[in-house]
Amino acid sequence: MTRDQIRRQELSNFLRTRRARVSTVDVGLPAAPRRRTPGLRREEVAQLAKMSVTWYTWLEQARPISVSAEMLDNLARVLRLDGIERVQLFQLALREPVLDSKPKAQRISPLLKQMLDQMEHLPAFIVGPRWDVLGWNLAAGAFFGFSSIAPAERNMVWLFFTDSALRSLIVDWPTRARDVLARFRVNYGRHAGDKHFVQLVERLKSVSSEFGEWWPRHDVLPQSEGLKRYNHPLVGRLQLQHVSFSVMDDPELTLTIMAPARTTDSVAKIQQIINHFKSSQGSSDYPDGHRDSLPHLGAKTRITG
Repeated sequence: MTRDQIRRQELSNFLRTRRARVSTVDVGLPAAPRRRTPGLRREEVAQLAKMSVTWYTWLEQARPISVSAEMLDNLARVLRLDGIERVQLFQLALREPVLDSKPKAQRISPLLKQMLDQMEHLPAFIVGPRWDVLGWNLAAGAFFGFSSIAPAERNMVWLFFTDSALRSLIVDWPTRARDVLARFRVNYGRHAGDKHFVQLVERLKSVSSEFGEWWPRHDVLPQSEGLKRYNHPLVGRLQLQHVSFSVMDDPELTLTIMAPARTTDSVAKIQQIINHFKSSQGSSDYPDGHRDSLPHLGAKTRITG
């Protein structure tokens, strides 16, 4: 399929999953008798959104038809979309924001790398639009072992679903993994049809049963800050606060910083991890030549699709 065909199919699937969540009672229609499939019918969506049944049917059939912002607003209202779901609808239907047809190369500037390195006690890393890890500081290398991972696999979504070491590090992995998938889905929608995104998703579906089960749900979530729990083999349980920022010069890049929760002993534990890493590797190996030395990251068990 062409990139545009993939985008239209993604829009079709997204509309179907959202329609299935809404009942007639939710939108003020009489309670419907038991139906073979959940949610509203196409004709009910069209009626409530003040559009023709044919036009809405064609939209769900992924036909190459034009659509206005007003019509999408009506659909978002009828389908009871939240803020990030509305963004996803507009991205898939209108390609807003419009992407540069010649995207920037996937790299970070020397100044940005220098700033990463100067955050000595806070794990920090930068990912590109596909969540490929493009740069990290010593603390993030000590915690995640990025340099011991082959560049082709150094992608946060791929690692979440295929890396047994990372899975064992994360407390409540199923919830965290579904959140990662839903946040990645927003980027996928913005780049729907891009062959590099499609290849990553197909690889993930082929090697991860969880990814294959959750991907068709079309869940989307915005980037957010919050407190995450880990179970590290060197120091045990610790809590880290996460916050992510878009890089102003290139909004397709995302900087994530992890700060230990000060109400726990996590500050001391993250420093212990960093000190252990530095003493094991030696400062001469930093920042690009170091290899991971932590028990669970020194010998990774990884599915390679």
